[in-house]
Amino acid sequence: MSSEKNTTISNGVMLNAYPDSIGTNLSDTIKMLQKEEFKNVFSLFYVLPTFFNSDLDRGFSIIDYNINEELVSKDDLKALKELNIELKFDIVLNHLSVASPQFKDLLKNGEKSKFKDFFINWNEFWKGNGKYNDDDIIVPKEEFLNKLFMRKSGLPILKVPFPDGSEKPYWNTFYQNITHNKIKVEDLTCIKGLGVNNAILICEKVNFAIDNNLDLKTFQFNEIEQYKEKVLKIVYRKSSFLGQMDVNAKSELVWAFYEETLAKVKSFGCSILRLDAFAYLHKEVGQTNFFNKPGTWQYLERINQIAKKNDLILLPEIHAEYGLNLHNEVAKENYPIYDFFLPGLMIHTLETANNTALLTWINEIIAKKYKTVNMLGCHDGIPVLDLKGKEVNGIYNKGLLEDSEIESIMNTIIERGGRVKNLYDPSGKKISYYQVNATFFSALGEDEKKLLLARAIQMFMPGIPQVWYLDIFAGKNNYKAVEKGGSGAHKEINRTTLSKEDIEEGLQTEIVKNQLKIMRLRNTLKAFSGSININNSKENVLDISWQNNQEFAHLKADLVSLTFCISYLENDFIKKLKF
Repeated sequence: MSSEKNTTISNGVMLNAYPDSIGTNLSDTIKMLQKEEFKNVFSLFYVLPTFFNSDLDRGFSIIDYNINEELVSKDDLKALKELNIELKFDIVLNHLSVASPQFKDLLKNGEKSKFKDFFINWNEFWKGNGKYNDDDIIVPKEEFLNKLFMRKSGLPILKVPFPDGSEKPYWNTFYQNITHNKIKVEDLTCIKGLGVNNAILICEKVNFAIDNNLDLKTFQFNEIEQYKEKVLKIVYRKSSFLGQMDVNAKSELVWAFYEETLAKVKSFGCSILRLDAFAYLHKEVGQTNFFNKPGTWQYLERINQIAKKNDLILLPEIHAEYGLNLHNEVAKENYPIYDFFLPGLMIHTLETANNTALLTWINEIIAKKYKTVNMLGCHDGIPVLDLKGKEVNGIYNKGLLEDSEIESIMNTIIERGGRVKNLYDPSGKKISYYQVNATFFSALGEDEKKLLLARAIQMFMPGIPQVWYLDIFAGKNNYKAVEKGGSGAHKEINRTTLSKEDIEEGLQTEIVKNQLKIMRLRNTLKAFSGSININNSKENVLDISWQNNQEFAHLKADLVSLTFCISYLENDFIKKLKF
């Protein structure tokens, strides 16, 4: 694997938001950034993928990588460049939407489609390695099935209706949404021997089931049960489908698509490209479907060669237990990594007033020279699985926290109104928790002193600090959004859209003004381009300093009282901020 990679990233603070997180579109966010209060606070902006055309999972089900003109304009990109703000985008390597041009062509032309092999036909993939069930879906042999890493309950498929009346299962690791539309009597005329009375009765029964979100497969047709199979085929053909369909990286058309996409995002001003779900891309019978080796490494190197041609820095995104050591493996290849460990460690540190676990992680970053992007809150949940230990080749590697400590974090956040996301085995049985969904402020008990200290510690962490827009304004859990979104809307708890009035009101508060003050220091002081030092202290004290020639910045925090002091050199004068 090549060790020559573009790894020059601005050392400043990174904003993280959707194009419409503030106001109604990206221009409203830019107006906020142009305010005097935000001057020199950010050097980077991670714009989430509703920047592009998408239809599900709040942007991560990409239709195409063209600008979503409802939310973004070319003038917005010009304005961000004038603010000297570099851009970070996502490429969702593992999947595309069913509404993508490629999948629509497959649906239209079937076996004759140019994109026949662009996506993964589940039955074709597992042919000869399992048995068909009653739904004409191959269930892999037990030894293969048990190895698969699942992100949702059941087999990772979406059964798609084709124009010829057939249904084919396609690999669908992540989200899907099937909306059954009501049927009419005339829809049933193709069923031989079905009288008008039976057709009316069937429509009443089916539409009742649809209105009440009942499972049509188990719904009892009783006296007209003989027509059920044919009726359901008609219902499925009339259904609306959304889904993130896994692409087939063995197809050269997929790699041509990546070539086109990386050139396109570069033209939009991208400097950093986050590889979303890249660890699921490589698939092979008998492997886990998560970071298969060596296939994942080979794919990562191939995408990196395309990135280098476009002067893009790749940021691979992986969620895995600390004990699995994948973060270290990726970092060894000189890629920057996401610090998914910090959010849970920060909560643990502030709730226990104990620096031990956090310092263990900081010292590892320093010793192994990791290049990291860290965060507290984000568009997703607060990771907890990442902190766990893991048995590898018969040897148990400890986590950054004990399981009991992780459970304590979870219970604390849940008691404060958080929601839980879990992982499942192929039978649908829960095998592990995954993340907790809450705003970071609510996870801290909506304690402003904790939030401000957490922000200060983040700004003194090694790596690039990424800041979720809602955290700046001490956003609270949004339960109405969760209820409105229904099943699977747990993430909406931390995605509240802020109005212009919310911004103006927030800028009058001390928690917002003080966070911006600390973030501006991190973004502008030359000391943070130097070296970090962890000073000896008691377990209830954090003492971190940065030095760059004569420039310095020093944080000393009392984890019990939640008070802290930042001293630094600016224009040859030593200054202090006490909180």
